[in-house]
Amino acid sequence: MDAKIFFGSREAVNENFSERKNPYSGEVVSRAPVCSGDDAKKALKIAQEAAKQAKASTLSQRCDWLLDVAKGLKENKEDIAKTITDEVGKPIAFARIEVERCIETVTLSAETMRTMHGETINTDAMASGKKTISYFTREPAGVIVAITPFNFPLNLIAHKLAPALVAGNAVVLKPTPEAPLTAYKFAKLFIESPYALKDALSVVYGDAEVGSALITSDIPRVISFTGSVPVGAIITKNAGIKKVSLELGGNAATYIDKSADLDLAAQRCALGAFVNSGQVCISLQRIYVNAEIYDAFALKMAEATKKLVVGSPYEDDTFMGPLIDDEAAVRAMGWVESAIQEGATPLLPPHRDGRMFHPCVMANVRDDMAIVCEEVFAPIVSLVKVDGFDDACPRMNNSPYGLQFSVFTNDLLLAKRAISELDAGGIVINDMPTLRFDIQPYGGVKLSGVGREGPKFAIEEMTEIKSVVIC
Repeated sequence: MDAKIFFGSREAVNENFSERKNPYSGEVVSRAPVCSGDDAKKALKIAQEAAKQAKASTLSQRCDWLLDVAKGLKENKEDIAKTITDEVGKPIAFARIEVERCIETVTLSAETMRTMHGETINTDAMASGKKTISYFTREPAGVIVAITPFNFPLNLIAHKLAPALVAGNAVVLKPTPEAPLTAYKFAKLFIESPYALKDALSVVYGDAEVGSALITSDIPRVISFTGSVPVGAIITKNAGIKKVSLELGGNAATYIDKSADLDLAAQRCALGAFVNSGQVCISLQRIYVNAEIYDAFALKMAEATKKLVVGSPYEDDTFMGPLIDDEAAVRAMGWVESAIQEGATPLLPPHRDGRMFHPCVMANVRDDMAIVCEEVFAPIVSLVKVDGFDDACPRMNNSPYGLQFSVFTNDLLLAKRAISELDAGGIVINDMPTLRFDIQPYGGVKLSGVGREGPKFAIEEMTEIKSVVIC
């Protein structure tokens, strides 16, 4: 099936197509139009006009719209899950979970918007003021540009589209080139809904040319981007005076305290390090282990990792499928080989077969090794021996990234310290840093980004406050 452009509510095609091959089988699974900068500009102009109508629409219609999309996702769950697996190689069990999460994200966005409101202000609270009727309201920002990555090709679109549209904006979406059909099928549910706002959503495909045309235009008021730090830096430099929300890279870490439940910690760390083949911004990459329990934990971590099933993403019991492309697999092996040359020890033999890269646990890792200093975005996790939390905390914080961290401990005072002293957008106690609930605020500090996602928080990013005074 071919993905198509949406210029507002109208489908369009062009003569140039790109093919998407399944990362596991190499078979062509979808095709998408190759858009130009002019296509992006056309979509933005349509969105500019549509934003006026969207702002005038009722909240009731917009909420019904999202709930109808959620209903369509439920009805097409298996087809959309299989499309995710086809395009990005995500194991089918986790593709189904992504569809379920997407349904929750869309539903939450509708429920959240129903209860968002302004506030009255006491303008006579200061001696310089006087008694008035004063309040503020939230209004749609206008046109939103949404740019999304391959690792969660459905739910990360939902985290942008659903809050933006229910708040009364118009959106131009540029989905990842690796999953155009997933994006098309999702967008089609919005556009074909009987509650849809005409032309409020456009979809264009492409890379740098299309992205540049979208972010440098004066039409959008908000750029919402999830992706790499280098691209995020380009967006920040070239976007001009508009809101920019960036969810960028991470280098997630955890600390295993001597009081922790080591069986629980090993099982959850294996999941957090290797789910989606490590291709998650909050994938666990660094494990700082108290020296007193280092050897015991390393053994349990290796055993937990051995149990993970690596194979065809179409099998229900497969935990890990292929990496997204050959380049990612080659880069992953390069990380491991470099670390071994620097003195690290693999607890399981490194193994790569094409794009299939088996989970790798590296021991005897030092802080100065590249494998812990940079984001690997692959199924590789490193164990670092520390003397305790006082030793681990500054090492965890000594990173240009700050998305999510965690601590495994049964010491309440230590948990409270970790929440206060760890420098990240999210802190998890007694679970993997990869844990994320879609209702929560999600985003990072430092190079991990600017702004927050999660329905309520994305709506705040995508609306403007209007202050009113009646004298």
